[in-house]
Amino acid sequence: MLKSLFSSPRASVLEQSLAAASLRHKIISNNIANVNTPNFKKSEVVFESFLQNALNENKLALANTNNKHISLKQSLVSSKPQVSTVTNTTMRTDGNNVDIDVEMAELAKNNIYYNAVAQQLGNYFSGLKSVINEGKR
Repeated sequence: MLKSLFSSPRASVLEQSLAAASLRHKIISNNIANVNTPNFKKSEVVFESFLQNALNENKLALANTNNKHISLKQSLVSSKPQVSTVTNTTMRTDGNNVDIDVEMAELAKNNIYYNAVAQQLGNYFSGLKSVINEGKR
């Protein structure tokens, strides 16, 4: 019972989103740190498109009435963030393609995204806590 409470598809998606945002923060920070490194190529994290594709595959709600049924979680587990290096652009004559203004904007955007996902995960667990506490009365 406890395992099913904490391994719901919603909690799984939110957890993966937090992990992707954390990885994105590290990658953007690395890009910013190397803004003056000659021939450095920036990296990006790709996650939301993979997650969207996984969610679109499961538009029909699946009812798990038997342990052998296919669950929504199985396809969402494959939605892992991937890091890709952008090699097809060069911003400057030294071969570096990091634009500090773009990276700072992406960092701010990622910070807002992370906080929103963390709040949603907190709301999910607050709802569970409320249900559990109301059951005690």
